[in-house]
Amino acid sequence: MEYLVIVLVIILLCVLVSCIRVVPQAQSYVIERLGTCQDIWYAGIHLKAPLIDKIAKKVPLKEQVADFPPQPVITKDNVSIRIDTVIFFQITDPKLFAYGVENPMMAIENLTATTLRNIIGELELDQSLTSREIINTKMRQILDLATDPWGIKVNRVELKNIIPPPEIQDSMEKQMKAERERREVLLKAEGEKNSRILVAEGKKASAILEAEAEKEAAILRAEAKKEAMIREAEGQAEAILRIQQANADGIRFLNEAGTTKEVIQLKSLEAFAKAADGQATKIIIPSEIQGLAGLAKSVIEIAEK
Repeated sequence: MEYLVIVLVIILLCVLVSCIRVVPQAQSYVIERLGTCQDIWYAGIHLKAPLIDKIAKKVPLKEQVADFPPQPVITKDNVSIRIDTVIFFQITDPKLFAYGVENPMMAIENLTATTLRNIIGELELDQSLTSREIINTKMRQILDLATDPWGIKVNRVELKNIIPPPEIQDSMEKQMKAERERREVLLKAEGEKNSRILVAEGKKASAILEAEAEKEAAILRAEAKKEAMIREAEGQAEAILRIQQANADGIRFLNEAGTTKEVIQLKSLEAFAKAADGQATKIIIPSEIQGLAGLAKSVIEIAEK
């Protein structure tokens, strides 16, 4: 009997221990009691009723990433391309996630494919390749609204790859090559243009500097010539002034010494000699000078004696 009690106690302890559950962080448990949703357990320790309660579903609450395989879509200009998408979502309501839709991930994948076809069908190929941000925003808004009854919050949608047909890829590569060659030619022409402009500007600046230097040199030469002429004129004026001063002094000296008629005639003779010392071929001698010549000869003879 005692053994039976011990066994019953052990069984009861095992049942109690099995009813204790610890929910880890960023997890939630959906608890059903007799087939109906009884409670949602979040992180922490919980106790369920034995035999009648069960954990129906474990729902992660962390943000999840779903990478779907490429989906074939047709653009507005009837080009078939393949696009694979990446969706970042988070479960906000474990109860709706558990009971809202059967196989939520498959539902999100199909919804993504149909939404992508609708959006790409309104765009041409070039727009599809260059409007990723617009496509991502539209898809996120549509998917977030559609998955709200499932307890799912779509945070981001990204187009991972856009794969056009091989012939379109070849055409795009040729177009890109032609564009690169065109840019190379334009850059080369622009460089040559800038080089010629710089050379012309250099020549222009050099010519301007040379003209300015020549102008300044001419001004300096003119100023130097002017100063030389002024100095020469001042020298000549000073010489004339000295000569006139000497003549005035001579006349004053003669006046003070009591000049006689004979002295004046001798001075006239000296002046005539200076006048005759030029390049003239004919000299007309006044009669007064002829008489003065005899007087000068007499003076010379007296001096020699």
